[in-house]
Amino acid sequence: MLPACVLRELKVSWFPNMTDAGLDRIIALLEKGSPLLIHGTFAKATAMGCLATHAAWHHPATRHLSADAGITWLTRTAHLNPATSQVIREWDSRGPRDWNLRDEMLQAFRTEQRRREEQVSVATELQPV
Repeated sequence: MLPACVLRELKVSWFPNMTDAGLDRIIALLEKGSPLLIHGTFAKATAMGCLATHAAWHHPATRHLSADAGITWLTRTAHLNPATSQVIREWDSRGPRDWNLRDEMLQAFRTEQRRREEQVSVATELQPV
């Protein structure tokens, strides 16, 4: 199970600042076990980035950036220090072959996706006809 500090950081700093497109992209990469989702560095080559970089590439304030997109998104949008981000530290320390971590992250991101879908559904139901 993901540590409580990681879940808390996702809920407080990551999810509120991620676009639906960014959330969908990370879910797709986690589901596929994609090599485009990397550990240990923010960006390696075109289309290869960490969790924060993929979130950044799908955010209006940072989508134009390349190698420094993840760092910029974490500091300016999510208001986190990249060196002390619990999510990044957990992601990097457990490595690319930790399928349990990928599955736990996938479950957390899917839960947020369902929460957003339910929120939209309720808002749609409450709109006057």
